[in-house]
Amino acid sequence: MNFSALINSFHFLRPLWLIALPLLWLLVYWLARRHKGDGDWSSVIDAELLPSLRLDAASVSGMRPWPWLALLWSLAALALAGPSWERNETAAYRAPADWVFVLDLSPSMAAKDIAPNRITRARYALDDLLGASHDARVALVAFSDEPYTVTPLTQDVATVRALLPPLAPDIMPSPGDHLAPALNQAEKLLQAAGNNDQRIVVLTDGFDDPAAVLSAAAKLKARGVTLSVVGIGTAGGAPLQNADGRFAKDAQGRSLLARLDADQLQQLAKTGGGGYVDIAQLPRLINYLQAEPRSAGGAIAAQGIEVSHWRDGGVWLLPALLLLAGLLARRGWL
Repeated sequence: MNFSALINSFHFLRPLWLIALPLLWLLVYWLARRHKGDGDWSSVIDAELLPSLRLDAASVSGMRPWPWLALLWSLAALALAGPSWERNETAAYRAPADWVFVLDLSPSMAAKDIAPNRITRARYALDDLLGASHDARVALVAFSDEPYTVTPLTQDVATVRALLPPLAPDIMPSPGDHLAPALNQAEKLLQAAGNNDQRIVVLTDGFDDPAAVLSAAAKLKARGVTLSVVGIGTAGGAPLQNADGRFAKDAQGRSLLARLDADQLQQLAKTGGGGYVDIAQLPRLINYLQAEPRSAGGAIAAQGIEVSHWRDGGVWLLPALLLLAGLLARRGWL
């Protein structure tokens, strides 16, 4: 750094300490005036004896501490003010977030209104979300009739990704579409973690327990957990298929359609304090999840990010301060 740049960048980190300088100088001046006559014995000893006693010479030879005391206090005030002219680059830190993904594995997720089918597209979306998690810890809960924890909160995203391909409605022990128990299971995982920045993302085409789901979402929001929803499917829907591959029919013999109820999912996201997107709008949800964490509890290093801050140069004044303090502590100075 050249001299001109140094002058332009020089400043004090804590400039209010400079207010102490004139007060300290006034204090030194007052102490010097108060002790001015302490070594003058000519007023109390006969003039005939003064040359023999050589008190004048003794008093002159003794060094006065007041200029040095003023310098010591001035250096101390300057050091406390924090002179700075250089920057340091250090790793940035961010609060770790906890994301729990809740994946719908109900029979309707096998519908083919989006190619190749809903569950495959949901796994693709989940893979993109995992790739965007970065420093966040992630967990996965799957549900149909009952919820099942696929993985607890972990930063091992590769392992979670490896578990995605087998996830399909036909692996579930019993069919169903109950989201509320899955939200309660996700809440338990977050409570065990105890972090302050917690998110739940539900990937679903709908649910059949709306009252219980909205109640669970409101409870999560009250705890500070945001709930977002990714809608999987289309409003037009597609015929439902049974486990044997045949189309499911109602009592009148008409094919049952699995339709995406976007209004229901939007209401869920609104109740949970998050956002709703369909699968085509997934990048918008990713940007929202990657936004700055809401709190700073338990910071961890953010990869590839550095923060610049001013270096406190007051430490360079410490040797001079110690040297002056040692000199003033000599016997006979004060």
